[in-house]
Amino acid sequence: MTPPFTLSLSLFSILAVTAVHGLGSAATTAVTYGTATVCGIVAGEPQHRIQCSRNGSRVVPLTLPNASFDAISGGRSFFCGLRSGGRSLHCWDTAATTASFRPKRVFHSDVVQLADVAVGDSQVCAREVQSGVVRCWRGSGGAQFSSPSESLRFRSITCGCGFSCGIVKESGRVVCWGDDNEGANRKGSISDEIHREFKNFTMSSLVAGVSHVCGLTLHGALVCKGNNDSGQLGYNNNNNGGVFLTTSLDHFSGLALGEDFTCGIRTRNGVVVCWGGGFDSNVVKGVSFESLVAGLDYVCGLTTRNLTVVCWGKGRFFHHVPSEVPLGVILPGPCVEGACSGSCGTYPDSGALCHGSGSICYSCQTEIPLAVPLLPPSSSTTTQAVPNQEQPSSRGGKNKNLKEFLVFFIVGSVGAFVGLCTILYFIWICARRFLLRRKEVVVGGGNNNSVKPTSSESDAYVDIIPMPNFGSNGTTFRTFSSKSRGSRRLGRHRSGSSSKRVDRTESFSLSELATATENFSLCNKIGAGSFGSVYKGMLRDGREVAIKRGDSTSTMKKKFQEKEIAFDSELTMLSRLHHKHLVRLIGFCEENDERLLVYEYMSNGSLYDHLHDKNNVDKSSSILNSWRMRIKIALDAARGIEYIHNYAVPPIIHRDIKSSNILLDSNWNARVSDFGLSKIWHETEQELMSTTKAVGTVGYIDPEYYVLNVLTTKSDVYGLGVVMLELLTGKRAVFKPEDGSGPMGVVEYTGPKIASGELWSVLDYRVGHPEVNEVESIQIMAYTAMHCVNLEGKERPEMTDIVANLERALAFIEGTPTSLSFASFSAPLE
Repeated sequence: MTPPFTLSLSLFSILAVTAVHGLGSAATTAVTYGTATVCGIVAGEPQHRIQCSRNGSRVVPLTLPNASFDAISGGRSFFCGLRSGGRSLHCWDTAATTASFRPKRVFHSDVVQLADVAVGDSQVCAREVQSGVVRCWRGSGGAQFSSPSESLRFRSITCGCGFSCGIVKESGRVVCWGDDNEGANRKGSISDEIHREFKNFTMSSLVAGVSHVCGLTLHGALVCKGNNDSGQLGYNNNNNGGVFLTTSLDHFSGLALGEDFTCGIRTRNGVVVCWGGGFDSNVVKGVSFESLVAGLDYVCGLTTRNLTVVCWGKGRFFHHVPSEVPLGVILPGPCVEGACSGSCGTYPDSGALCHGSGSICYSCQTEIPLAVPLLPPSSSTTTQAVPNQEQPSSRGGKNKNLKEFLVFFIVGSVGAFVGLCTILYFIWICARRFLLRRKEVVVGGGNNNSVKPTSSESDAYVDIIPMPNFGSNGTTFRTFSSKSRGSRRLGRHRSGSSSKRVDRTESFSLSELATATENFSLCNKIGAGSFGSVYKGMLRDGREVAIKRGDSTSTMKKKFQEKEIAFDSELTMLSRLHHKHLVRLIGFCEENDERLLVYEYMSNGSLYDHLHDKNNVDKSSSILNSWRMRIKIALDAARGIEYIHNYAVPPIIHRDIKSSNILLDSNWNARVSDFGLSKIWHETEQELMSTTKAVGTVGYIDPEYYVLNVLTTKSDVYGLGVVMLELLTGKRAVFKPEDGSGPMGVVEYTGPKIASGELWSVLDYRVGHPEVNEVESIQIMAYTAMHCVNLEGKERPEMTDIVANLERALAFIEGTPTSLSFASFSAPLE
């Protein structure tokens, strides 16, 4: 008998769950493994309808063609969809021989809302939004599947073979239930076993397979429990009871479980890795995915490149060569009304994806994806090549050579075409800039304010993000979200970075921002940035924002140019960067000589204020007076910097890492801010000789950069090292010692004492003496910081190593079971 299987929900972000007000644990793709049916919720249409394909090719019509759905999930021979708003739940039998799939309504209510629809092999469960109570329907042999006790309140649920599990809302503990009739015949009570093995873990997400369950803890550690016959629990062949202390390289944003394998999406770049059951993920190596769902012996993923569904596997329906399923463009998440509170904002182009009926909340964990295209899918009549296996005959070898030749020919042709287009594009840009510049000279005359300087830093990057079209009308995803008239924006097009504004930023008028800040009153001023003052404001739609206004006190040409360069640099950088630990840019304003940037508001201020401002230290900063919190802030900042160094395209050097540029959001997550001094850095350059004087802040600036004017990513490493020493000691980067001597840097103060084993004498007394489980964590952070502030850049660690060590330090201090194994970590810096 074919073993039953569940489709598990791909939780693309726990933060997105909050953002959709209880309707977030929702997959927008689903498979029914017994009939090789793949379904998805179509994007870019007024109704968020479901479209299905069978056997990877034929599209099967569904009844309810005009109904909108938030989430779908599938099992052995049926899938279910939750109507928008969560008031109705419908299921379709995909094993029926009829020409179209006909729905059966399982639930309807005008009062109760459902979320987190999850389908097992034969059961379907969903969670009530208001109460958190879970309801289940159907079951094996037509019997009603049992529901858990109504005294339990769940945050999310998932279904497996004959069992279901959920995460309890208050405690984060895992509870499993079910009759286990089919599972008991094979393995005993699966639900009892998994429930027992998860009892010591606090989970943020959970996904079930046939007979095993995996999830992520609150700190991002991967935990897998249940059957391990094929190594499906053992990520990286390192099975320590199904617990894996992952590094920054291996944090997962989504999981999908098959019969004997597990797959996960790496948070940092969307790449899929799989383990167990001989399942091969190398066939999609280098391709970025938004979400995954699994069949019995295959996986389907939603590609970041164009939001289409691709499936691959090892069974009779899908093979080792990835095959694109003809579903069109699929939503990467549910469309919700209102602002995306609690997340990093809205998903790029979600207005077009949702066709104006809401927004898709952008996952804080999602980072800039890779842009490696998939190989063209093979025809169903073509012999499928199996990786790492020799062909059985010379004819097979010739076919392989022919395929390789065709691949190289196609790739080479595309490359030549792209190269030609690039050359023509830059010729066009240069000619256009020349004409614009001449036009500005004629119009502006001798007025200094009409001078439009060109920023070489900004011109080094052109933001081209390929996105698919909707149908034949040619309407692309990249639509402006500007609040001002397009003619006004186009009328101010100039040779600087305005030509590179990405469409996910909003354009504001000066009057809007003046109203939001009570005419930039002093009582709303909250700080200063690289080119001006920062004000707290409230937009008309109720969003709290921080508005940075360029200094307009001087009319000197040089000052204007400096403000313009800083404005262009920050807008160019931040408009294309989206990461949990970077402050998000919302929009901008350009009117006459005014230059303003609008950011999300960081309600807990800067790290500098909490460490050094006397008004904060003894009052609101008590939460920072714990070693765990200080290490977490250092780790958050390191992750943000690692992202701009390693995953922004092209990479970015911040050049002004300091505690006042590390801001804290409402959840006390640290975010790197102020990119006004940042520079683009190409990975082919080992070092960058700056044509201007070194910039930065005294106490944080890299000595090698300051003296030799040589800039590398190691300059940011030095600044982060100083910040870590601030967190450890509570001292400013430059401070006056108690003995009354002249100013001293925190590096000079701590270095000799840490080297001589006197670390404990320099720790911030406000935090208190370290507990037993805090000692090693503080040592790791201290020695990492000292390596960061080496005089020579080549002696400093890479950001990836810093992140790994701080993750290790945080794991120690939290005393979680994940701290038992460090096999996947880099060694402490020596």
